[in-house]
Amino acid sequence: MTTTATGKGSDTGTAGDARKGLLDRVLGIFTEVHEGEGLTAILLMLNIFLLLGAYYMLKVIREPLILTVPGGAEVKSYAAAAIAGMFIILVPLYSALASRVSRVKLINSVTLFFAACLIAFFVLNRAGVPIGVAFFIWVGIFNLMVIAQLWAFANDVYTVEQGKRLFAIVGIGASLGAIAGSFSTGQLVKLYGPYPFMLGACALLLLCMVLTNVVNAREKRAGAEKARPPENRAAEAAAPDSPAATADDPVRGRSGFALVLRDPYLLLIGLLMLLVNFVNTNGEYILGKLVLGAYTAAHGAAAVAGLGAKKVIGEFYGNFQTMVNVLSALIQAFVVSRVLKYFGVRVALMLMPVVSLIGYSSMAFVPLLSFIRGVKLAENSLDYSVQNTTRNTLYLPTSREAKYKAKQANDTFFVRFGDVLSAGLVFAGTTWLGFAPRQFALVNVGLILVWLVLAVAIGRSFKRLAATT
Repeated sequence: MTTTATGKGSDTGTAGDARKGLLDRVLGIFTEVHEGEGLTAILLMLNIFLLLGAYYMLKVIREPLILTVPGGAEVKSYAAAAIAGMFIILVPLYSALASRVSRVKLINSVTLFFAACLIAFFVLNRAGVPIGVAFFIWVGIFNLMVIAQLWAFANDVYTVEQGKRLFAIVGIGASLGAIAGSFSTGQLVKLYGPYPFMLGACALLLLCMVLTNVVNAREKRAGAEKARPPENRAAEAAAPDSPAATADDPVRGRSGFALVLRDPYLLLIGLLMLLVNFVNTNGEYILGKLVLGAYTAAHGAAAVAGLGAKKVIGEFYGNFQTMVNVLSALIQAFVVSRVLKYFGVRVALMLMPVVSLIGYSSMAFVPLLSFIRGVKLAENSLDYSVQNTTRNTLYLPTSREAKYKAKQANDTFFVRFGDVLSAGLVFAGTTWLGFAPRQFALVNVGLILVWLVLAVAIGRSFKRLAATT
């Protein structure tokens, strides 16, 4: 692991605090920031701001595109199986690429690929080719890979101690980017339709790539690797499973899946990701089904396939995501760093499942759109703030190959496999079991109890690993 671009470790002391610049002091409102740490934190925050802005543009427009396909709510759930299947191929390919190129070339290559895909989708739509299902699957791949990649980069830049403090600032950028992307798209999609936002997201992706290169160059100029004691560098180089010595070296070693399956800690994280997404996707299905039902009741089944349905449903999800992201931004700015500092990773991991347990237990008896919207509002707000920052913090005490490769496996395949399990539940529940929203909510209650057990186990393992790093 590297130090900050100042070439200093985290033990800055009183003298270092006295020399803090204005930026460091301003950021100190949100979390503890040491001398010289502010600029890199701001650049990473701006990077993820733009990335989440791009993603939320696409997330808002994918909902009307998929829900207006015949049987859209069910198709949305079943598409997860295709996404998970793609990750079985993509994760080993990503690991192979990471073993051959430097981290910045890896990030640049993946970013350019996704930008080119957005241009292709826009051109296909202009040619009259239906893209709803394909675009939904693509967004499900895109958002996990590029976000996991950026957080892996942030893990590579910071030490364990720094990450626990400064990830809260990086996460503020994610929350603000989500607000900007969802709000602007939700307001404008009813005027312009969903397709122009593909080009807007493409432009933001290219700006993200530029910022990543700026941070990478800044770290290299600062000689962050040279700041580590020589005896530490020699010991790492001699280790059989040593990560790459510098940022310019490829991330050699085993593939992402092999790393996860051989390390109990990484496997627990993977199972947590699977379970969290299983619960969340079940909730999204309940919400989507009720939204579509409300529109059908008001306008008739024949109107669902029209552009009007796309605009109305797109506006609903845009406004919903805006409320989620405003709440998550406030939590991220003023709560996350303090929870991690005073209560630790274990408590931070347990906040969301406790709230979800209360919400779904109540939802089982009040299956109304307005109530379910409120439950999802609380759940998603915590997911995008406390839960998101904490789960990215879990990789700080791991090796460099785990940060880039195992994290990619956990944040992509395991997440989408949770979607597959949810799709199986939706199929069985609607086809054979006659489930209503109440029954789906009760299933989530059982899953959340297992989630709580995993959170406790991972919290204990993180504490042990961080103490020995």
